[in-house]
Amino acid sequence: MRFVLQLGFASFRNYTALAQAAEEAGFSQLAMPDSLFYPRATESDYPYAETEHIRDYIEQTDFIEPFIAMATMAAVTRRIGFYPAVLKLPVRQPLLVAKLLTSLAVVSDGRVSLGVGLSPWKEDFVYNGVDFDKRGAIMDECIEIVRGATTGEYFEYHGKHFDFGPLRIRPVPARPVPILVGGHSRPALRRAARLGDGWASANTDYETLKKLIGELNAQRAEHGTLGRADYEIHGIDFSARTIDDFQRMRDIGCTHAGVIPWGMNVDPSDRAAQVDAIRRFGDEVIAKMD
Repeated sequence: MRFVLQLGFASFRNYTALAQAAEEAGFSQLAMPDSLFYPRATESDYPYAETEHIRDYIEQTDFIEPFIAMATMAAVTRRIGFYPAVLKLPVRQPLLVAKLLTSLAVVSDGRVSLGVGLSPWKEDFVYNGVDFDKRGAIMDECIEIVRGATTGEYFEYHGKHFDFGPLRIRPVPARPVPILVGGHSRPALRRAARLGDGWASANTDYETLKKLIGELNAQRAEHGTLGRADYEIHGIDFSARTIDDFQRMRDIGCTHAGVIPWGMNVDPSDRAAQVDAIRRFGDEVIAKMD
């Protein structure tokens, strides 16, 4: 099992120090949060926690654009990888995302993956001129475009929502960038099985995670991706702390475990406490996993 440091509850001002500490501690990747803006009012409910709690968190948090954050951390590290968890893909122009992604992958020597998902906030779509009611179909086309446009070959696309002739983006990395699809709904799991190189969970508990992985694998069997040895399952069990907890996650199919070693009660700006927690997690868990 590999470990992913989740940066959603850390100040962006600490990112470079945390990236360096995580690399030294044995983490394989860092996961970035994504938030475009905070609407004063919303018609939406957040699906993974209490809406007002999450809105308070978003209103009070300074979010750096994920590609900027990842490039900054890539510049001060050598081995650790990065991905947004998850990027609100359908409210962004997919060819621009493809260009950002290939550029980062090249300058970081292939250390980037792309986590994608639907935004839960209707305003992200409406304020960006994207049809909220067609978000699923738009998302599917965006994934297909990003994958096709990052090959280095000429690529054209003719869909219901995007239509363009042959084009080529260069430079591109030596290896394709893995695409992880996030979300717990049935359409999201189906999308991850059909279009993704892996799946990324949101914060959840062990029993829910086990159930979701079972549903994901049923979809993978239906879409012919269950036999892929390189398919990644990034799980988060918010109560996991010990080696036994993470072995249990591995036993249900998780290839990667997302963690916040300092928990959610530490001041997001407390760099020293966060670095210390990362080091202790590396010594007490990562170094001892078989």
